[in-house]
Amino acid sequence: METRARSFAKALSWRFLATFITAFIVWGLTGEAKFGLTVGLIDTSVKLFIYFIHERVWLRISFGKKKQDFEI
Repeated sequence: METRARSFAKALSWRFLATFITAFIVWGLTGEAKFGLTVGLIDTSVKLFIYFIHERVWLRISFGKKKQDFEI
């Protein structure tokens, strides 16, 4: 089972990387670094929360999970 702290750490690390990707794309399209960073930060603020919820919901779904056999 995955803890909430682990789900949050995964969400945070992914969003950090994704922020730079988004900012770089917007900067490349517009030529405005500040605008790219602003869009990247807004994008991250929203998607970080959504990703965390998404991860927690999927932990409750049994689809594709295998039961673990434990040896004693």
